[in-house]
Amino acid sequence: MTDPTIRLDPMSRVALLVLAGVAGFTALKLAEDIFAPLCLALVAGIILSPLADTLERRLRLPPMSVAAALPMLGIIAVGALAFAVEPLVGRMVDQWPTIRWELRGVVNDFRGFVQNVGQVGDEVQRALGGTGNGNDAEAAAPSVPSLTDALFVAPRVAAQILIFIAALFFFLLTRADIYAWMARHAGQRLGGEALLTRIRTAERLVAHYFMTISLINAGLGIALAIALGVLGMPGAIAWGAGAALLNFVLYVGPATMVAGLLLGGLIAFDGWTSIFPAVIYLVLNGIESQVVTPTFVGRRIAVNPLAIFVSLVFWLWFWGPLGGVIAIPVLVIVLAMLDVFDDPVPSADEPPLPAPKPAETA
Repeated sequence: MTDPTIRLDPMSRVALLVLAGVAGFTALKLAEDIFAPLCLALVAGIILSPLADTLERRLRLPPMSVAAALPMLGIIAVGALAFAVEPLVGRMVDQWPTIRWELRGVVNDFRGFVQNVGQVGDEVQRALGGTGNGNDAEAAAPSVPSLTDALFVAPRVAAQILIFIAALFFFLLTRADIYAWMARHAGQRLGGEALLTRIRTAERLVAHYFMTISLINAGLGIALAIALGVLGMPGAIAWGAGAALLNFVLYVGPATMVAGLLLGGLIAFDGWTSIFPAVIYLVLNGIESQVVTPTFVGRRIAVNPLAIFVSLVFWLWFWGPLGGVIAIPVLVIVLAMLDVFDDPVPSADEPPLPAPKPAETA
């Protein structure tokens, strides 16, 4: 009797894995509105797991209460930040005509510079025997999203927020069972205990990374708020909070912050003084990114900069700003599961690993 098990050659297995990967990422991209908040919730749950474990052990709180309290505290924090930023946003909306006038002047100056460069290029092209064309298209004026656009996007955003909150709640509530299930069904080769150890290692590393980055970003926000307050920039505290939050999205967040400070400077100051807020932020962000973060993060999580850059570019392209938030935590989780990092010393407060149940035999 022949063995019914079909064994694929190595090349067939590789091709099958590639096809499965392409199909999986295609599904993630097509269902972005569902999978993006789900993935963000899982990353947030892993980050909050050590805090949840501490609350359950130290305060003797039931898991249900902890799983409900942590997302609620996050909602309260976001609401408080929105309340603090609202006056600044209202002022920018009221002064939007002035901002447009200032921007139009900057665009006209830049257009004149480009036209001069184009004329030089035309002269060079004609000198080389070509035909120059100095006609430039009119630059489009910046537009503001209408109320109809906002109403159209609002249900989609609300659905993503609800998915995120629900997924975070259920993950915090059942994460121990999820880890035990992974150890039983995916740990045949490594062993259930070894797989659980890697999961806990990934959890600790991501939590440590996020805690360190949060403290660094908070320091950046405080320093920027103080500097802008000394400069006389309105809403300095709100600008500092925005800088701390946007700094979680590498590259895109700082670029957005620079653009916002340039607009804010045009409103608050005249002449060259209007660029001072953006310059101050660039200096502080440079110190943070080149000195502070490598010093404190690199000691525990040494990841190749190329891997960080590739992960960030991929997830930004894949899911936009939300992908930029999860890019580094996902990379750290994958590397920890591959046992790339040295095993950190377990914390004394860490709960014991649940013993995996023996696999059922036929």
